[in-house]
Amino acid sequence: MKKEGQIRIPSGCALSGIFSKNGTRIAGDKIVKSIAVMHDRSNGLGGGFAGYGIYPEYQDCYAFHVFYENPSDRQSCEEFLERHFDIANLSKIPTKKVPGVIDEPQIWRYFVVPLPHKLASSQLDEREYVVRCVIKVNSELSGSYIFSSGKNMGVFKAVGYPEDVGDFYRLEEYEGYCWTAHGRYPTNTPGWWGGAHPFALLDYSIVHNGEISSYDANRRWIEMFGYRCNLLTDTEVITYIFDYLLRKQGLTLEEAAHVVAAPFWSTIQRLSPEEKETYTYLRNVFSSLLITGPFSILLGFEGGLMALNDRLKLRSMVAAEKDDIFYVASEECAIRTIAPTLDRIWAPKGGEPIIVRLASQTEGGKSV
Repeated sequence: MKKEGQIRIPSGCALSGIFSKNGTRIAGDKIVKSIAVMHDRSNGLGGGFAGYGIYPEYQDCYAFHVFYENPSDRQSCEEFLERHFDIANLSKIPTKKVPGVIDEPQIWRYFVVPLPHKLASSQLDEREYVVRCVIKVNSELSGSYIFSSGKNMGVFKAVGYPEDVGDFYRLEEYEGYCWTAHGRYPTNTPGWWGGAHPFALLDYSIVHNGEISSYDANRRWIEMFGYRCNLLTDTEVITYIFDYLLRKQGLTLEEAAHVVAAPFWSTIQRLSPEEKETYTYLRNVFSSLLITGPFSILLGFEGGLMALNDRLKLRSMVAAEKDDIFYVASEECAIRTIAPTLDRIWAPKGGEPIIVRLASQTEGGKSV
């Protein structure tokens, strides 16, 4: 296997996304086919997927996907989960042997709801309670890592090329209204199972192509609010930034996008008085959450998907539509291989988010 550092491709990494606005459930093998076309943008050190709408039978439960190093780690984590949650179901996540995916940890899945008396005594809202439990496990329980924790969604990731990872997790057996995918070419952090994309917290998931130079400033600021960046990778801190801005601060998706990919001050000066006031406020109050450096990001969330480039558009991104399906990828070929004929195809502008939502949930805001 190629080792990190042997070759560096600064524009490496691949991402792809599929979203059905009508909520039509799409089999997971479709997103695997899309990301496989961009094989050469990865180096076999990480691949992964996020699917939304994949657990309708447990849609009211939080689905925890967990990596364990050994059985004793699983026992410790399960004891913690039993003290804080009602576990509706638990099992190993189904996988199959694939030559390109090796050294797999134990991978388990839990469908849980907070214990009412624990939630009441915590004096937290339900989502904050879940977040704190996830962070506690990942920070304090050695050998346990909860890498997915949303409702009716799940992350599947590993060390390997993404097409092998999809095969390993048997994604053809899952169906969802939204899928995102990532092929990793790590440049500054090791290739390991936890460091593969997507990174997720609650229903927010991030796949990211790029290298942010503001990581340390972003990390120091976000950790003041209870987050722990244990994995020392930029994509982890991006996930926490969006959780903080959207869930804790109540910003809209557009406002959050204009924090992390803030307009230039010269651009703000040319806006209408109302817009100028809004963007000046966002830049001043959340200045430490401005992400600098090249990036393209897909943010998955319950009922929607957002695609975002850095202001200078230093990473490639192509978007397209066919009927009710929205597609986005690093390269056009990843879209054409699963949708040869399209109604519309375009290159998103730098710093301007593309937001798609389920038709049943589209209220206000801009949505393509």
